[in-house]
Order: sequence, then C-alpha cells, then structure tokens
Amino acid sequence: MRMWVYIARRVLLLVPVLLGVMTITFILISAIPTQQRLVSAFGSPKYGTGEWIACPGGGPVLCKNPWWTHGIHTLGLDQPVPVQWAKYMYNTFTLNWGYTSSNSYLAQAGVPGGTPITQILSWYMPYTLELAALSLFLTLILSIPVGNRAAVYRNRPFDQGARLLSFSGFALPAFLLASVALLGFVILSGGFITICGGHATPLDLWYGLPPSLPGYACPPYSGSAPHWVGSFSETYPTHFITVDALINGQPLIALDSIRRLVLPALTIAYGSVAGLLRFVRNSMLEVMNLDYIRTARAKGVPEAVVISKHAGRNSLNVTVTVLGLTFAFFITGFPVTELIFNLRGIGLLFTWSILQPYDFGTIFGTTIVFSVIVVLANIIVDIIYAYLDPRVRLG
Repeated sequence: MRMWVYIARRVLLLVPVLLGVMTITFILISAIPTQQRLVSAFGSPKYGTGEWIACPGGGPVLCKNPWWTHGIHTLGLDQPVPVQWAKYMYNTFTLNWGYTSSNSYLAQAGVPGGTPITQILSWYMPYTLELAALSLFLTLILSIPVGNRAAVYRNRPFDQGARLLSFSGFALPAFLLASVALLGFVILSGGFITICGGHATPLDLWYGLPPSLPGYACPPYSGSAPHWVGSFSETYPTHFITVDALINGQPLIALDSIRRLVLPALTIAYGSVAGLLRFVRNSMLEVMNLDYIRTARAKGVPEAVVISKHAGRNSLNVTVTVLGLTFAFFITGFPVTELIFNLRGIGLLFTWSILQPYDFGTIFGTTIVFSVIVVLANIIVDIIYAYLDPRVRLG
C-alpha cells in the first residue's frame, strides 16, 4: 500500500470518530435537567425558575413562566430530539458553538459573558500550545538520550539513577512539584530581582507578566498595555504572545513570556519523562537483543554506530506512539500547573467551565477541541509509525 493511500484511509477514519464523540456529547448535555440549563444560560428570573410560577398579581391560578418559555424556544428544546441533534451537528461543523454564559463560574473567574466560544478558545489555546511545545521539547531531550543510555548501561549506576528519576516523577504530584519549583525560584533569586533599575519580588515579577501585560517590562511598555494587546490580554495578530511581541518589535515582552514558560514546562516535563523514559529504555533493551544487532557487532561495526544507527531508529516505534499521545495530553492543558503559575490555558478554562454554575457552551467547545486533538495526534502517530516501519502500511 502506498503511503498516500494509507494516510487517506487514516484521515477518513477521523469522520466517524468525531461524529461518535459529538453524538455522545449531545446525549450527555440532553440529560442535564432543563431548569439547570436555563439558569446557566439566562440566569435566575425574578419570580422563580419553574415552568409554572405564582402569578405576579396573586390568586390561586398558576401562570406560565415567560422566562421558561423564552429559554426553551431560544435553546431549541421545544423541537423533536432528531431536529435538535441535526441543528447541533450543523452548528458544530459551522463553528457556531454559542456564547459564554454571564451566570457561570467562568464569568466569576473573569471570562466576559456573551463572548463567542470560538473566540474564547482562540484566546486560551495559544498559551497552552506554547507551553505544550516547550514541555514536549524538554521531555524529548531528557527522556530519549537518558533512556537509551540507561539501556546501554543496564543495571549500572547510570541506569539506577534513571530509575530513580523515573520513580520520583511518578511519585510527585503536579501541584507539589509546581509549588516547590516556584518556591525554589524565590529562594534562588534571593528574594528580589532588579528589573529596569527597580526592584520586584519574584512573585510580583512572575504574576505581573503576561497574560497580565505588560507587567515589569521596561519602558515605554510599563504602565499601559501595548496597542497589539486587547482588553482581555489577547494579543494580535496571531494570539501567540511571543510571536506577536516579536512581530510588533517588542523583544523584551517576548523574552518575559518565554521566561514565564520555562519553569512550568520543566515541571510538566519532569513528570512526563518518568513514563516516557521507561518506554525508551525497555524498547531499546528489546531491540539490542535482536539477531541483526548481534550480527552487526560480529561484523565489527563500532558500538556507537550499532547503538545510534541500527538500534536507535527501530527502538523509536513504541516511543513514537507514546509520545504522540503525550503531546495530545499536553495540548488539553494542565489546570493545576496553569493555576499555580498564573497561566491562562485551555485546561484552566475547562476546569472553570465545569464548576457550578456550569458553562455548557464552553464545556461543549473544549470537548470538541480535545477530541479533534486526540484523533489528529493518533493519525500523526500512525503516519510516523508507518514511515519508521514499512510493515505497518504494507500489512
């Protein structure tokens, strides 16, 4: 089978998977009590939240609640279920995902109500993508060399040290590791930092930088946000703060943004290396025991060439699979790490949306985005796997 045929088949499988995920999401949202959905979308009315309320003028007769009638019609809940599902699918594929609620916890956390869900996601996703990319890079440069070297020096001191690194990464929870890293940053900096001739504590410096622009950046940017920063600290034209700062000729803010990402990225990478390192080591050990490796050694091929060229590439098959799913997990966000380091990412957005009062539009939007990310990550992993091992696409 040719490579392009294999890729086309894998991409076509994306459609039924997404349809299934969206249908399950529709069923779960439909199972939520109607009253709860109306309160989340429109807030609590003056005279009660039921379908029938006591008439404002008094009397024994109950009156139809106009808030209920309006909400049911606006959300389309008075339509048959197949019609609701069809509209739901249409709105999904046309990116008409609704608006954030003014009555949810999300609004209490500072997200403006009435904002299109797609716009909110475009504001939060870039922070997560930058953090995920840096975390993945650090994970790669730590796990693959260390894992391969641990396999080569099996049961020696280096291998024992790699095991200790792996076990500690599994054992330390994210909130503890992030808190210790932030505390260590404060201690190592001596309690204050000199910025542009002034003094700032590390915590002030950390929490004063983007997304709360412009923070402690040097003049003329100090005190007011640059013209390329919106009212919600979103940046233009790309929404990636580092890129936008460079485009607009403000490298100081770009450096500040990168600096803010290093420590949380190291925190995330430390926990991720724990799992990936074990896969790299075990895969390398398995490959090094194969016949063609023994043949290469018997023919006098230098050990460095055997390890790097013959064993290295073939040992990456399992690692690529794990790595692809790890990156998909990265992009779905790190709510605990983002909260501790004051980073506005997609994980924190989703966490806020599922706290009462709920924001169903944001829950739906983030769920669809997460599903697409995971499916695309699987497709990319399959393509790379097929490239590394032609037997996959020829089978």
